[in-house]
Amino acid sequence: QVQLGESGGGLVQPGGSLRLSCAASRTSGMTFSTYAMGWYRQASGNPRELVATIGSGGTTTYADSVKGRFTISRDNAKKTQYLQMNSLKPADSAVYYCNAQAPWGKAYWGQGTQVTVSP
Repeated sequence: QVQLGESGGGLVQPGGSLRLSCAASRTSGMTFSTYAMGWYRQASGNPRELVATIGSGGTTTYADSVKGRFTISRDNAKKTQYLQMNSLKPADSAVYYCNAQAPWGKAYWGQGTQVTVSP
C-alpha cells in the first residue's frame, strides 16, 4: 500500500513563504512518474479544496486563489512532489494534504500538514 508523507508545514507571517514536500513510500509496484499528483487543503469548518495538480507529463493546474503565488513541482527520481508557497495570506491557513492518483483511478492521501499564516 502506497503511503504519502507530507512535511514542511508550520507557522509563518503574512507575506512569508513555505515549501511543502510529499514523499511516497512503500512504492513497490508503483511507477511514480505515471501518477498524477496534487495538493488539497482544508480549513476548519470548510470542505477540502483543490490547491494544485501536476500531471504525469508535468502539466500543472492551480486554484484561482493561489495562482501566481504557489508553484507545484515533482521529482520522479525521488518520488516526491513539492508545493512552494509564496506571499502567504491568513486565508491560506489550513491542513494541506498530498494526493496521488493512479492511472487506473485509485487515489492515495497523506495525513496532512498544518499551515498557519498569522502575524
